[in-house]
Amino acid sequence: MTATLIDTGKILSSLIERVSYLGDIKKDHSWRGLDDLAERLYELRDIFYEIGEEAFLQELENIEDRLKILEARAAQSITPLERVNIVRSPYRFTLLDILENVYDSYTELGGEGECNVDPAVVVARAVLFRRVKDRVYSHQVMVIGHEKGRGEEFRNGGSAKPWGNEKALRYMKVAETEGIPIHFYIFTPGAFPIEDFPGAAQQIARNLYEMAKLKTPMVSFISEGGSGGAEAIGLADMRLMASHGYYSVISPEGAAAIEGKIREGQSVPYDLIKRCAEQLKITAQDNLRLGTIDRIVQEPPLGARRGDFTFFRRLRYEMIRATDEVVLKTKSLRAFRAYALKRQEAEGEGRQDAPYDFDVVVKWGLSDVEKKRLLELRSKKYRQMGIGFFKERRPIVPAVSKAKDIISKGYYELRYGMLRHHHKNVRQLLEDVSSEGSAMLKTFTDPVRSVYEFVFSEPNKTRRILKTDTASSAQHRSIFLEDWEPYVSPLSNEDRTITCPNAPTHGCHDLWVPDLYGEFAGVCPSCGHHFPLEYQWYINNLFDRGSVREFNQHIVSQNPLGFEGFEARLKRDMKRTKRRSSMITFDASVCGVKIVAAMLIGSFRNGTVGTAEGEKFVRACDRARVTRRPLLCYVHTTGGIRIHEGTLGVVQMPKCTLAVREYIDAGGLYIVVYDNNSYAGPVASFLGASPYQFAICSSRIGFAGPRVIRETSGQVVPPDYHSANNALKRGHIQGIWDRRLFRKNLFEAVMNMGGPKLYYR
Repeated sequence: MTATLIDTGKILSSLIERVSYLGDIKKDHSWRGLDDLAERLYELRDIFYEIGEEAFLQELENIEDRLKILEARAAQSITPLERVNIVRSPYRFTLLDILENVYDSYTELGGEGECNVDPAVVVARAVLFRRVKDRVYSHQVMVIGHEKGRGEEFRNGGSAKPWGNEKALRYMKVAETEGIPIHFYIFTPGAFPIEDFPGAAQQIARNLYEMAKLKTPMVSFISEGGSGGAEAIGLADMRLMASHGYYSVISPEGAAAIEGKIREGQSVPYDLIKRCAEQLKITAQDNLRLGTIDRIVQEPPLGARRGDFTFFRRLRYEMIRATDEVVLKTKSLRAFRAYALKRQEAEGEGRQDAPYDFDVVVKWGLSDVEKKRLLELRSKKYRQMGIGFFKERRPIVPAVSKAKDIISKGYYELRYGMLRHHHKNVRQLLEDVSSEGSAMLKTFTDPVRSVYEFVFSEPNKTRRILKTDTASSAQHRSIFLEDWEPYVSPLSNEDRTITCPNAPTHGCHDLWVPDLYGEFAGVCPSCGHHFPLEYQWYINNLFDRGSVREFNQHIVSQNPLGFEGFEARLKRDMKRTKRRSSMITFDASVCGVKIVAAMLIGSFRNGTVGTAEGEKFVRACDRARVTRRPLLCYVHTTGGIRIHEGTLGVVQMPKCTLAVREYIDAGGLYIVVYDNNSYAGPVASFLGASPYQFAICSSRIGFAGPRVIRETSGQVVPPDYHSANNALKRGHIQGIWDRRLFRKNLFEAVMNMGGPKLYYR
């Protein structure tokens, strides 16, 4: 080894970095004598000018030989938790490194450095050059991603605040307007959990809602994908992932704290963290098998660092190739599409290094027809995610069930689609003729009107009108009709008293339980505090008697990752609740108006969402869209995405939001009502995407609970931080409903909200 004095110093610094990096991966700087190597390297640095050059270089050669052996051993078997350590290493490449080394030029948008609008999110207008034979072509792209930085506190470790995700959304729309693709880079442990306007959960939901229908190609690359924070810029047409990255529903430490029921302030056992990292299936290989990503971008054996220029060349090639694939799939010329894709596969096949040249050039602009096909392919892609990872007890004759669905769709399309226009014209003609007041004309129009009403009349057209007035509106019985026999909660069977939590401030009297859960509907008559009630109370008291008809009950939650101990817990919940998942989907009517309802119930796995729940919700959206009925999602309780289903649960966020977007775009009325505790992924996706969100009194709504906020941000939030009142002040919901007036308010909402395409309009 021969080198100048400067080169010798660089070699020494490089070896120190490699030793430190290996210690970070193992989380043990004494692993196989690493500490001895580090100590010797620091000694050599101190005596750099005192030792002879030849002896110095020989010493470095010996250390490097030993270090290569250790690196080879470490690379032979990298555990999932070690991959997390690789991603978290300060030597890991960042988005700014990618902008410098993957793109030919770029201009950062939204400010730079500490003056940026949320420096954890970087947006840049970038240029890529592609060489095809002797010609060079340029591509304009919008780059949006998280920037972890290297110790800068203002970067917040890549955890985007709500206004950072809002900035990302703003420039997504700019890219759509300009007709250029978007490249997303995900480097985040999770979104910053604050409710300040526009709100962590609500802004992620807005991003997902808009991304579902963005008419431009989108490609994402995942290095560190932490739950909802990753999904805020993760709904892409092609999803790539670094071979040593991780993509997870929750951090291994967070999962271990939940599984081990670790109290706040207590340390989490390392073995439990390691076991959870393995069971969560967070690696690129796991996610490729589960279908939550499309392709893996290979890194060096121990992960790519900021100086790995060979990796940047590979990443550049893969991003161009992925964008080409997204665009080519929208093309009408199948022969050219097949040829171009085949050439691209041949270019990279069997090569360790990425090619510089391309055999074909693909223009990334899309026509109107191609944009429509892009959206269709995106919808199909996300609807397939999670399929096959829940149990579906199919009917004995599946062909009969399929035929029934086809006939049903045809019937509703004929009645409310093709005939609706003629329906309105005939009705207007009859009204115009009748308004003339001619007795002679009425002789002819009355028989025609009778036939018309017989053909087009709605079954059970006569609606119940709520009998309530201002004086009695606060009474529990005001939600019922005179002949109604209300369902009474079993909680009323206890002969004891209970103290309202607001008694110290409002002077509430102790409440006798039979009265509280019977006549008072779980509401304190003094202060209006709402005590929790079981979901059966709402099913029996909210909807018209005998109108509830459940569907999708054949879809059953499972344990797709084989998470240790979860199978037994699922069976216990199924036996105790007599439910097969935490979501109930059903047809019902409110005062004669037919609706489709989806209900997340707290008694089954705390209302968490997995593949079964996501699929049931998507099918409920489809049912409401086909039948042109309002869609109600009542959240009895939700604790977020089910961690035991890993990223299969996470992808339900874009999947369900996309179904909501398609329903709303078809003219549907989507209403969400929160109750009790509603947190995390569902609120940050298909719930938060609703334009009409309401909350029952005393409910709590947010992205993360107080403990998670304390542990991740160090902030201590006030007790009412997640209250419905504060959610209303922040603009996250549109109103607060009293439980006793739920039925009345829901009826008024379905009658006064929504567009003209609902069946009863």
